This record gives sequence, C-alpha cells and structure tokens, in this order.
Amino acid sequence: MSTHGNLRHVRHYSTFSLPVCLNLQTRRERSGYKRGREDHEKSERRSAQSRNSSGWTSHSKNLGVVHYPSEEHKSTARQRSTVSEMDSTKSKPANSGRRDLSEQIKEVTKDIHVRAENTQLMLNYQKGQITLPQYKLLLCSLYEIYQALEDELDKNSRHPGVEPIYFPQELARLEPLERDLEYFFGPQWRKRVTVPAATVRYTERLREIGRSNPNLLVAHAYTRYLGDLSGGQVLGKITQKTMGLSNTEGVAFFSFPAVTSPHRFKQLYRSRMNSIELTEEECRKVLDEAVRAFELNIEVFDDLQKMLSITEGASGDGGKGKAPTTPLTISRSAVAQFTLGVCAALVTVGVGVYAH
Repeated sequence: MSTHGNLRHVRHYSTFSLPVCLNLQTRRERSGYKRGREDHEKSERRSAQSRNSSGWTSHSKNLGVVHYPSEEHKSTARQRSTVSEMDSTKSKPANSGRRDLSEQIKEVTKDIHVRAENTQLMLNYQKGQITLPQYKLLLCSLYEIYQALEDELDKNSRHPGVEPIYFPQELARLEPLERDLEYFFGPQWRKRVTVPAATVRYTERLREIGRSNPNLLVAHAYTRYLGDLSGGQVLGKITQKTMGLSNTEGVAFFSFPAVTSPHRFKQLYRSRMNSIELTEEECRKVLDEAVRAFELNIEVFDDLQKMLSITEGASGDGGKGKAPTTPLTISRSAVAQFTLGVCAALVTVGVGVYAH
C-alpha cells in the first residue's frame, strides 16, 4: 500500500518537515484571505446599492463608506417622530423628581375653579337664561383676550418657555372669533366691540407678562386652549341649537378643524408643557399665574353680568339709546339640554377648565 497516495487524507503534518508544513499553511491562508476580501467587497457593494435605493445617499472616504440620509428620508423621519409623539400617552417632564406642571396647576386651581362655576353669569347659564346680547358680549371679551394672548405667543414663539406649547395652526382662536363677530355685527364689527373694564385688565396682564416674563404665558395658554378643546365642543352644539344657528355661522369659535383628536392632542400638549425646564422659583410663579388667570376670568364674568343688568334696565325704561337685549324663547327640552351641558362646558370655555 502506497503511503503517498493517502497523504491528502492525513489531517496532521507529522510526516512533513516543518518548512513544508508552514509553506502549505501560508498558501492556504493567502488564498482564503483573498476570497474573503472579494466576498466582503461584493457584500459592501450590494449593501451600498440597497441603501441608495431606499432613500440614503453615500459618500466614499479612504477609511470606508459613510452614508447620509436623503432629504426625502429626513422628511419621513420627522413625520414619524410627530406621529410617535402624538401616540405617546405619558408625559415626559424634563424636571426629574418633580410632579408634572399640568398636575400641579390642576391642584392649585381646584378651589378657585369652584368659585368660577358659581358666578352669577354661570348660574344664569345653568338655568337656561341665555340672551343674544349676553352671547355677543362674551364673544367680544373673548376676542380681546385672545388677541392679546396670541400676539404675545407669536412674539415669544422662540422662547424656551413658549416654543414647546406653541401650536398656532391647531389652536389659534382669533380668526374664528372674527368670523363670529362679523356674522353678528356685520362688516364694521370692529367699531362695535364692547368690553368691560375687567377684560381690559386681563389683556393688559397678558401683554405685561409677554414683555417681562414669557414663562408665565403657559399658565394662560394651557387653561384657555385646553379648556376650549374640552368643553367648547359641547357648548358649541348647545349654543347652535338654542339660538337656531345654521352650520358654523356664529359658532366658529368652538370648532378646531386642525385637531382631529382632541383627546390625543391634549395629551401631546401636556407632554410638551411638562417638558419645559423651570427652576423651583419659576414653577411657583407659573402656578401663581394660573390662579390669577382664573381670578381674571371671574372678574370678566362679573363685569359682563353687570353690563347686561344695566343694559336690560335701560331697555325697560324705554332704551334711551341703549341697545335692547333680545331674550330668546327656549323650550323646556332646550332648557334641559342647555342646563346639562353648560354646567361643565361654559365654565370650561370661559375660565379654561381642562379635562384630564
């Protein structure tokens, strides 16, 4: 039996001299390395082609291949990020170890919220005692308040305490209010806007903090906008039915066409709000301002009620140049519907109650 014929089956090299063994091993390693390098280069080319076809651009360098996202890919990524944020159901505050700012505001305004519900204007609404002049005066005050608030939010849109909660396309109320006022007062409505002194004080406060301390704007924006989203939908339908208004004429204020899901949007808004970086002192001032926002609204309600009482009294004496009030005839069913909804909804819109 030939020994050399079986050498290729021998797995150890004891019958070979050491130089021959090393030479065979080196040739095999070189051959394997070459094949491996060719396979690696082919794999890299296929990978680069795949990335380019899926929205990535590549740039070669001496040390390898660096891949950058294309503009289309960036746009898609931004959209996915927004959707992901809207889908989030938990707030992510930047101030670790501190309660969410939205929760703190809810807590500190609990008592004054009850006071707001028991103002004379609110009680009258709960009884179904609604008049067209009452609604018009409310719209006038809301217009002045939102004009000041949205002016200051626009001016401070890049401020770190405002930018996270700045949603002009989704939330702005000024344009809808202008449409409502034009519907009731005509093209010259700006000359007919009448507001009480409390409304002027409210707008002055908004402009003051916009100039001196924009962080405090979040207290007013949060209570107003989330209140509108929470109760405005209900109140809009009640007002529309009670006054016999068709479509959205006269009630555009209550509509948010750019917000497809109020519930999800409020979650997003709270999450953004809770992410605002505040010191302990700044947080305390925001909480104090939230209470002040309720106080200012209560004063507006009280002044509006006084204006209505004076107007109604003048109308009873023959008018004397005063615009007469126009009480609406409301059926019992309409009163019942109105009473059920307005207890929560009207205060929500007027004072900014927020649903959690």
